[in-house]
Amino acid sequence: MNEIFENAMNTITSIENSLKSKPKAAARKLSMLLVLMLMTVPACAITKQNADAEYKKGNYQQAIKDYRDLLKGGSSAELYYNLGNAYYRTDNITYAILSYERALLLSPSNRDIQFNLQLAQSKTIDKIAPEPQMFLVQWYKSLVNCLSIDGWASMSLVCLVLAFVMIAVYLFSTKVMMRKIGFFSGIFLAAVVVLSITCAYRQKSQFVNRTGAIVVAPSLQLKKTPDDKAANVAVIHEGTRVDILDDSMKDWKYIRLGDNREGWLHVSQIEKI
Repeated sequence: MNEIFENAMNTITSIENSLKSKPKAAARKLSMLLVLMLMTVPACAITKQNADAEYKKGNYQQAIKDYRDLLKGGSSAELYYNLGNAYYRTDNITYAILSYERALLLSPSNRDIQFNLQLAQSKTIDKIAPEPQMFLVQWYKSLVNCLSIDGWASMSLVCLVLAFVMIAVYLFSTKVMMRKIGFFSGIFLAAVVVLSITCAYRQKSQFVNRTGAIVVAPSLQLKKTPDDKAANVAVIHEGTRVDILDDSMKDWKYIRLGDNREGWLHVSQIEKI
């Protein structure tokens, strides 16, 4: 930053010298313009290290602002996780949960994110227990989320290379035992490649077609129909996770709670994960 400042000041000096023959007012205006442009440099130079430093110093509001600015440049599980921690430190549990949910969407196998999300959820008013799922469904979801998309992609590439090696062993080896090893290993590795691609595709589909949202209103009344005067289904509070079932209306969304209760709420009362 010091080097940038010195370069800018040298530029200002050279411009002023070149404008000595012109009115001083014009040179002064141009100098002020360059100074104002210089003042915008720190805002564009925000880095994760700056945001982390603000967090460590206890300047959580500034850390929140820095993390949010960084996220405008692209999603990151680590940035969302750190943003959630900063929100949690300021007792903004609702947006801490929202940030952790977004981080978990990008890195579903991260145990730190899972733990902090559960900790934040324990501080919400609504304690909605999700309906139990079949064992096979739980097992399948655990399998899909045990690695990130990048993790599954890396595994598929490594296994694909090894599969070609085993095929080469099977085709060119003269020993029966080596041919058997190459044959069965190649089949196994090919199956792992297919599994990895399937899990990566499933995770990407979950990310692209995500329907989860977090209630950001202090409290709201879930309606039977999309009308403020409709009968109430339930009263829910901020920080509660919902899943959007019908996104076709502009101002209203049809949602489902974790315990399978369903109803309508206003779009301004939730924020999508």
